[in-house]
Amino acid sequence: MHTKQVYSIIGIGIGPFNLGLAALLEPVKELNALFFDQTDAFDWHPGLMLQNTTLQDPFMGTDLVTMADPTSRFSFLNFLKKTGRLYQFFIRHDFYMLRREYNVYCKWVAEQLPNCRFSHRVTKVSYQNGLYQVTVSHTRNGETNTYQAERLVIGTGTQPQLPSFIDKAQLPGVIHSSEYLAAKENILQQGALTVVGSGQSAAEVFYDLLPEAQRGFRLHWFTRSDRFFPMEHSKLTLEISSPDYVNYFYQLPADRRASILRTQNSLSKGINYSLIDQIYDTLYEMTVGGKKVPVQLRANCELTSIEPALQDKLYNLQFTQVQQQEPFTHQAASILLATGYRYNEPAFLQDISERICRTRNGAFDVQRNYTIDVNQQEIFLQNAETHTHGFTAPDLSMGAYRNSWIINTITGKEIYQPEERIAYQEFGVTRLPLSV
Repeated sequence: MHTKQVYSIIGIGIGPFNLGLAALLEPVKELNALFFDQTDAFDWHPGLMLQNTTLQDPFMGTDLVTMADPTSRFSFLNFLKKTGRLYQFFIRHDFYMLRREYNVYCKWVAEQLPNCRFSHRVTKVSYQNGLYQVTVSHTRNGETNTYQAERLVIGTGTQPQLPSFIDKAQLPGVIHSSEYLAAKENILQQGALTVVGSGQSAAEVFYDLLPEAQRGFRLHWFTRSDRFFPMEHSKLTLEISSPDYVNYFYQLPADRRASILRTQNSLSKGINYSLIDQIYDTLYEMTVGGKKVPVQLRANCELTSIEPALQDKLYNLQFTQVQQQEPFTHQAASILLATGYRYNEPAFLQDISERICRTRNGAFDVQRNYTIDVNQQEIFLQNAETHTHGFTAPDLSMGAYRNSWIINTITGKEIYQPEERIAYQEFGVTRLPLSV
């Protein structure tokens, strides 16, 4: 079945970024948009939806629309008002929204947008007669339809990343941190967990299980970094997540950008200061009077392999102590790898490969306006442009800003006013004379 309607935009994937785009497009009547996602409903990182965890940036930046349009009816504050929790949030005196409430908020927005269609998997995209032909299969009833669009916005997100030497089929006791809550009961039955990773997810899982150590649960935490380092959130440092810095970073040569990104782990991949303090304070409280707890933390440890041990249901983890360059073995029954996420290019782009611009190494050649197509105005990318726009590409705090660019590019006018100069500092060599 082929629909006759031509859409201005078809968005593929409904994570926070494309959901925010759908919300910001709702009052833009000159554009008609449709969004598809293969999941049955919006559900953001369900495996890490822990009771007390919060987002890492204040609510103004992490909600879907506020940084583009504070008056939008889809703002987090309006969600709180409509659901009777605005005063409670105010009295809580905490700008950081709970991760669970962020998920509820996004579901609330998605339910109000009829053009967001879940249980729909995009299986093919082609280009004919100046339009993108998007073939979509309904995951429940198997019905297939083809839709036509002038432009695409790719927001298929990232997937859990495991080390290349891991074969999960051969290692059933090894899970990614994204699977934690589903596996938690079994982990507790095992009586022990080894966590590998240096970031927020590793710390959250460790902290969640730490009270169990008082009942004999054995908890080990290894990280390759030289310390359990905090995410740097000082105010002048945060200006590096500004539109000013995106403009500066984008203009740099590709090799220079890659070099800079390798130095910026503490800006995006560390642990909240508060969580590090909570972990330390809990350990201190647990060890009053010299009490021993079965907890081990070790930095400078690079995981090189995991193999089944001779004993039933145990694994041998091979590590190298990075600074000493000494190998050692650790044995574990259950292992959680908090090894992050990576972007996997969706297969449906294969049939329009001739319309996509790439760099010499095959990466998307993302333009400043977030397009990757030959005309620089048809195929937009969400959260796959770290190499061109900087480390903030995955951050929720830049979603509304990027969506402002996308909408303004498509309409050819300023529907939403994106900030350009907000930093007090200069990132490049100024062309203006300096006063003495």
